[in-house]
Amino acid sequence: MPSPNARSRRDLAGNPLRKSGVRGSKLAVSLLVASIVTLGSASRVRGQDWGTPVWSDEFDVVSGTPIDPTKWGYDTGILNVNNEVEYYCSPGMTTGGCVGTNPNAYLDGNGNLIIQAINVGTSTQANSGSWTSARLKTEGLEEFQYGRVEAKMSLPTGPGLWPAFWALGDSTGCSWPACGEIDYMENVPTSGGLGPTKISSTIHGPGYYGANGLSAIYTFPSGDVRGMHIYGAIWSPNMVQFYVDDPTKVFFVRTASDVPSGQPWVFNRKFFLLLNLAIGGDGSWPGAFDATTPNPAVMTVDYVRIYQAAPVTAPSMGNAAAISVKAGATTGNTSDISVGEKLGSGRVYFACTTTAPKAACTVNTGDALNANTVDFSATATGTVTVSVATTANSMVLPFGSWWRMLEAARFAFAALVAVLLLGFAARWRGRALRPAYALGGVLLLCGGLLLGCSGGGGSTPTPPPGGTTPGSYTVTVNAYTLTGSGTTPDATASIPLSVN
Repeated sequence: MPSPNARSRRDLAGNPLRKSGVRGSKLAVSLLVASIVTLGSASRVRGQDWGTPVWSDEFDVVSGTPIDPTKWGYDTGILNVNNEVEYYCSPGMTTGGCVGTNPNAYLDGNGNLIIQAINVGTSTQANSGSWTSARLKTEGLEEFQYGRVEAKMSLPTGPGLWPAFWALGDSTGCSWPACGEIDYMENVPTSGGLGPTKISSTIHGPGYYGANGLSAIYTFPSGDVRGMHIYGAIWSPNMVQFYVDDPTKVFFVRTASDVPSGQPWVFNRKFFLLLNLAIGGDGSWPGAFDATTPNPAVMTVDYVRIYQAAPVTAPSMGNAAAISVKAGATTGNTSDISVGEKLGSGRVYFACTTTAPKAACTVNTGDALNANTVDFSATATGTVTVSVATTANSMVLPFGSWWRMLEAARFAFAALVAVLLLGFAARWRGRALRPAYALGGVLLLCGGLLLGCSGGGGSTPTPPPGGTTPGSYTVTVNAYTLTGSGTTPDATASIPLSVN
């Protein structure tokens, strides 16, 4: 397990580099070694070229240097969320148990940001302020849209501890969860479903938040959260890809096609970063702290970085065979599109729409992590299979409109009742049913049927049968790369659709 002071950064090819700053004398040697490694392994490099960070905090300063106020702000006090018990402090605060000479967030002079939670009370009741801690954020200072985001850190473990590295959507015109939340890393004790060998990554939005967030658990093949690890995500239009330690080894992918039906994808707006160490109380996800919880509990952050991908070309999308299907049928409703992209361009997200009424289309690429994506990190070709689902039509009667048939049935029923009543009256008087009465009843019955069959002389239109109307339509397949706008597809393909 690496020590908390183990340093690591990566060059353009993802090779380790030493941190700069207070160890700047070693930077030249590190860069030279990295360049040699890069040249020797260029043919083996996979994945998108991310270059150098467009924003970062390496925390490489001498001891006693304040946390950079141009990069980080703070949430302070009791936030009254999630049944937590901490009181968040900013450096220099002296309220709520905060101690100015022992801050909850500081730079240790060894290239690390330290976030420490300190016990100041015994109550496990929610919002009790039994601990002090820190919650840093870039809101109003660095709000970004898309890119690769990562932090390298070691985490404390113990009852009640809840360290997190995450992001919130800009709240202009919306509030949580409609603004969106991306959790790159969360860890809670085993009682909450994780423990020291697992972390959780999640996206939250309207209709899919809290316990219903779109989430996955990563289990370390060796080691655990107490060692230094990289937690991050590749965020692009309509897609988020999560990874641990290696951005070429994504373990969890979510796209705009994965949100619950009728709910929006809210991740095409600006976001800001947060780092915090929460403490659970009664009824919280991590459970309440106890006497065995480390005090202080220390979260060590080596760096935080944001990268922007080099421009990705639009993928090629071949022609696809037309789809011909009967409304409601499940056969003959698919077509394949061959797609191509430059090797190393990363994942491309594919989605489809159709002009056919009461119909829907879906995409299946065969990708093991997400069926709406093709990963061009190790291949230059892929196949997108498009399926169309249509709604069956109800049977169309060979005579007038259904509501006229209903009126005819009512008329005929009334006529039949009249005939039966006449017959009953005749028998009650001891006479046989007069032929005139019988003839009148038959005429009434036939008149009702004729009314229903006439359809009102064709003056009232027949309503639609309720399914996908037969006709010629189109299925459009859209492709979105890592560096597209998100509003306009990077490439499209059209498939003719015929509904019989």
